[in-house]
Amino acid sequence: MKTCKIIIAAFCIMLSLLGCATAERGTQADADFFTNPLLEVGPDPWAIYVDGYYYHIQSRHGQLVLRKTHDITDLRNAEKKTIWTPTDPSNSKDLWAPEIHYLQGKWYVYYAADDGNTDNHQLYVLENASRDPMQGVFTMKGRISTDPDNNWAIDGSVMEHGGELYMVWSGWQTRRIDTETQCIYIARMANPWTLSSERVLISKPELEWERRYINVDGTYPGHVIYVNEGPQPLKSPDGKKIHIIYSASGCWTPYYSLGCLTADASADLLNPASWKKSQKPLFKQSPKNGVYGTGHNCFFKSPDGTEDYLFYHARDTQMDPPGKGDTRSPRCQKFTWDKNGYPVFGKPLPNSKKLKKPSGTRVIEN
Repeated sequence: MKTCKIIIAAFCIMLSLLGCATAERGTQADADFFTNPLLEVGPDPWAIYVDGYYYHIQSRHGQLVLRKTHDITDLRNAEKKTIWTPTDPSNSKDLWAPEIHYLQGKWYVYYAADDGNTDNHQLYVLENASRDPMQGVFTMKGRISTDPDNNWAIDGSVMEHGGELYMVWSGWQTRRIDTETQCIYIARMANPWTLSSERVLISKPELEWERRYINVDGTYPGHVIYVNEGPQPLKSPDGKKIHIIYSASGCWTPYYSLGCLTADASADLLNPASWKKSQKPLFKQSPKNGVYGTGHNCFFKSPDGTEDYLFYHARDTQMDPPGKGDTRSPRCQKFTWDKNGYPVFGKPLPNSKKLKKPSGTRVIEN
């Protein structure tokens, strides 16, 4: 009987050890994967990879918040710092779509803001000379004047190409009266805070899928809004094409989607004729997967540089549920390229799907 008890005890210990080992392997395996969304809320996501770290910037409660992490899929546990709280009344309200770029040895943050009247939205730029943007101080470099009439301007992004610096953004041709039409513009820059050419219009919302502003319940913002916004430059792997991926239709609707403008890399980027528009969206809602309002994206590489990722926001419902506020949240997924140098984004993946972390990600246990 005693021998039996010893055998049973040994067997129980063996099962326990086996269970621990299996659990450890399961924990390690789970650590190599992630699911969307990456944060509970956060529209207009933007991140950049520099010196082994991802820097993610977000507008929250009238401030700009910067996160730093080795693992872009673990934003919830990233180091976090508020880097800007505006005090000038002209740009202290409605901070939209911040981006952080490392240009000419300094960090620059671009964002749009107004004085409380959304019709007065303009682009602003901050500068920080520290190698680590979590250190040092961001100071106001100034407003970027996009045209002599100071028309509405939001969603500024920058691109270096052919030894030149360019800015792309969304703006109005003229002041809004009863219909708002957001267009995509491009201009050459003299430096990271000053344009050196006149703005050039390269896209207007003219296609049906770019002009949807009425929500599924029949509501809309109170006037007609046709949208091209959130332009993001993207070069093809062979360097022969420059794409500008932009968002179209109302971000408050499930129809928000990504379109594409394309130019040859050798073309004059300030010539509107150099740009060709996709006739269909490249990325849109997937009711089957429960993902709606897909858009306002950026792009990043995996840490080892072998994979390309689309970083975008979306909702889990067709529209924000009553009383829930803005439920747009940041998500990412890998994309590929076709033989002609165009991005292939596929469909937005469901939150339930486990995704492999970007190749080369340093998984750090908390």
